[in-house]
Formats: sequence, C-alpha cells, structure tokens
Amino acid sequence: MPKREKIKVRGNILEGIVVSTKPKNTVIVQKEYLKFVPKYERYERRRRKINAHLPEEIEVKVGDKVKIGETRKLSKTKSFIVIEKIK
Repeated sequence: MPKREKIKVRGNILEGIVVSTKPKNTVIVQKEYLKFVPKYERYERRRRKINAHLPEEIEVKVGDKVKIGETRKLSKTKSFIVIEKIK
C-alpha cells in the first residue's frame, strides 16, 4: 500500500458539527457564530457550511463535533481538512 502524503495545516482552526458525509472523502461541517448588528445593538446567530476533506484514518458520522484546519486548496470548494473528532 503506498504511503500517503500528509497535508499540512495552516491558518484557521475551527470547530463545527458534521451535517453530511455523502460526498466521497468529504464532510460538510456547519459552524455557528454570532454577528453584531450595530443598528439594533444586538447579536444575530449565523451559520456557515464548510466542505472539508476527510482522511481515511478518521471516522465520523452526522452529528459529531469535529475540529477542522485550513490548508491548501484541495478542490474547487475544499480548503479545509478534518484534524480530529471531538468527544
């Protein structure tokens, strides 16, 4: 079996919840955050869906909390990789 090249992590490291595992070698992670609205002097809840590469050695399912790290562009939409599954 050929040795796999390790992908280096650089930039942001985020946490989120796995929403989908349907694409091959990919998970879709949803990250929730708060955005301040100056007009109303309040925060609003926002969501962002991020496509992340899933290495073969990590097993996750929908609903798991994961840590993802930014890396070089892996495809048109993927520039994050799953680092670990958080218990």
